[in-house]
This record gives sequence, structure tokens and C-alpha cells, in this order.
Amino acid sequence: QVQLVESGGGLVQPGGSLRLSCAAPGSIYSIRAMGWYRQAPGKERELVATITSGDTTNYAESVKGRFIISRDNAKNTVSLHMNSLKPEDTAVYYCVAYSFVGDYWGQGTQVTVSS
Repeated sequence: QVQLVESGGGLVQPGGSLRLSCAAPGSIYSIRAMGWYRQAPGKERELVATITSGDTTNYAESVKGRFIISRDNAKNTVSLHMNSLKPEDTAVYYCVAYSFVGDYWGQGTQVTVSS
């Protein structure tokens, strides 16, 4: 089945940094944008950041100035550089690819921010 591949999650101390990566299979056509969502225990899934093929970015207010989303259109990959991490950033992070025919998701990668 079609599935995005995520990597980079793990345990980090408050104030630390982490980099998440996501790759879309070649079978997904016409990707117009990619992004990241996250879901903390007991909370709804929320948008973290998106980036279009033209490098237009959008960030959740809670991560502005701390997270940076970047892309490689030739490889259909997207990364999320997370800095100054806080315990409230703890969540499962999901990659999404927006295509002409629909949206595709990864299985999620756990990010835990704790001392």
C-alpha cells in the first residue's frame, strides 16, 4: 500500500533539538505540498507546519520561531527541524503529502521531550 516513511523521532531534553524526515514513495503523483501534524495523548491532531512546492510555508502559532520546515521537491521529501523543544511538544508526529488525487499519511513517529 502507499505509505509515507517517517524517521527521526526520539527522546530529547527540554531545550534540545530534533530533526524529523519524511519521504513520499515514487508512486504518489502530483504532490503539491507536504507537511506535519502532531497528536498528543488525549488531544486532537493539530497542524504543525506545511510547505508548498513553491516554498510557501505555514506554521502553527505554538511553534513559530522554533520549528523550520524544509523540502526537497526532486526527492519528494520534507523535514522538520525542531529547536528549543518543550515538554508540550511531546506527541506523535505525522507526515502528510497533498496530491492531486488526495492526501497521504505516514504512520507517525514519537517525539518525547522530557528531563
